[in-house]
Amino acid sequence: MENFDYGLSLEELKKRTNKDYLTDKKMLTEDSKEYQNLDENDKIALKHLVKAAYILETINERLDNRKNLPFKNWLNEKIKENDERAILTKILYDAQKGMCAIDTETNKINLEKNTFELKGKGFYPEDLGVSEFHLILIKMLNENKIDEVRKILNQRSVIERKDDELIAIDYIDYFKKDFELMADELIKASKISTNPDFNEFLKLQADALLKADPMLDAYADKQWAELQDTPLEFTITRENYHDEMTETVVENSELKALLDKFNITPISKDALGGRVGIVNKKGTEALLEIKNYLPKLASLMPFNNEYEQNINPNGSGETKQTMVDVDLVAITGDVGEFRGGITLAENLPNNDKLSLTIGGGRRNVYHRQIRVADPIKLQKRLDNVLDKSQHQFYLDEADHWFTIGHENAHSLGPNKGTENLGKYTSIIEENKADMASLAFVDDLYKMGYYKEEQRVQIIVTFVCDCFLKSKPTLSQAHRVRTVMQNYFLLKEGAYNLTPDNKIHVNIEKVVPAAYKMLEKIIKVQMQGSYSEAEKYVQENFIWTDEMEIIANKLKEVNKTLNGRVISTLAEKLLAE
Repeated sequence: MENFDYGLSLEELKKRTNKDYLTDKKMLTEDSKEYQNLDENDKIALKHLVKAAYILETINERLDNRKNLPFKNWLNEKIKENDERAILTKILYDAQKGMCAIDTETNKINLEKNTFELKGKGFYPEDLGVSEFHLILIKMLNENKIDEVRKILNQRSVIERKDDELIAIDYIDYFKKDFELMADELIKASKISTNPDFNEFLKLQADALLKADPMLDAYADKQWAELQDTPLEFTITRENYHDEMTETVVENSELKALLDKFNITPISKDALGGRVGIVNKKGTEALLEIKNYLPKLASLMPFNNEYEQNINPNGSGETKQTMVDVDLVAITGDVGEFRGGITLAENLPNNDKLSLTIGGGRRNVYHRQIRVADPIKLQKRLDNVLDKSQHQFYLDEADHWFTIGHENAHSLGPNKGTENLGKYTSIIEENKADMASLAFVDDLYKMGYYKEEQRVQIIVTFVCDCFLKSKPTLSQAHRVRTVMQNYFLLKEGAYNLTPDNKIHVNIEKVVPAAYKMLEKIIKVQMQGSYSEAEKYVQENFIWTDEMEIIANKLKEVNKTLNGRVISTLAEKLLAE
């Protein structure tokens, strides 16, 4: 067995695993009414889906860092010896689902002394640097090995060395045995689950896990995106926010010219996550109310006649967008990692997926258990950072309303051509989704979707939540865009700090500022230029004195550094 060394002291481990510093997100329990009310056949199917999701977690651990599983095995052996550091380290490992992560204050957490996060994560060889990577690709392209490079730069391959070159191995082939086990669980679930459409999806997804054919994923994605009235939810999430190696190729002018010559579009590699849950009917009905407004919002997007969107702005044809509110049983792999935070919802498949080219739509899944907040902690935060006169306008539920707008906004704007933005692609896409959600608050109010009170609550809640405890790194797309938006809103006079350093939102200035920023975002996405994207981000990714003042005030009332998911029902089903 490989030997490792602890990255954190016992004192630091005790601090980070203390309840004051480690927050819990609790998934469904065995006695929850959502589970108890399930049909008995769906309960059996749920067990198989949970098992499939946890197999996927071990796959993603290896995609995240090739040393993750050996390190976890080492920890488990140390735990048998009752090693306190091993016990506490394992708590953090399970929470962040890997050796290397980042906490809520942007501190890098390396649970092993000699292991650090790599640009290529576990997708690329550990000893491969950016310069060598570029040189190898240039050499291969000059030797006319075009197909090989195309495979290296796609989103579903693991890269290995072969002599002085690189080879790409499709995920399905690289993790063949694991995916076969997953497929078996999905087939078992499909034979007993009560919903025929859901069962058909499970069969298609199982097929896609047995053969390295992206089109099989497309068929499964297309069926998944059409699911609306199902009792259960199962998703394999595939999002490419973490691969910082692939996205560097557009920064090398010689390599970029060769890629353009051979019509190769580099796409960062997908991390894999699993989601298992029970669809909440009441919550889903509320989500679906926005669907009829989406074509109108598409028509309100800046420069909307100059690009193609996933939503038809003319209102003709079907709006291919389903939405479900889900009570979570398990979130594994990428979707369940607590690394500075955890996602409230997802809009999938992303624009790089084949299903969108064969007539498939997109689907929003909202995470009910993740959006539960502690009212006492929330009030302490408001008392410390928000102008007392505006407390009446802050509503935690308004964050959910805003998130609905954010997720649907991913289907608005240019649906292709943004890959050349390199490491800024995800930052700008998340920025677009936020600003579109905010920019259309007044329009949706005028259309009757929001009440006046909701309009104000969304605006004040968003601005108040636009403050972080620390300046993020460029690799944190979601947090970088938050700083950019904060800076832009300040510059536009959408908020100011009171004499006692509390946030005061200038409510009527917020929506116009958001639309102004949205126009800038869409221009950058339409241009598809790395240099223009870099310029835009650098102009707005500015940590101001105001942000630092509020960050320190947030730290006074919020000690949380790490978080974890508690999945008691899932653990019981796994053991059966």
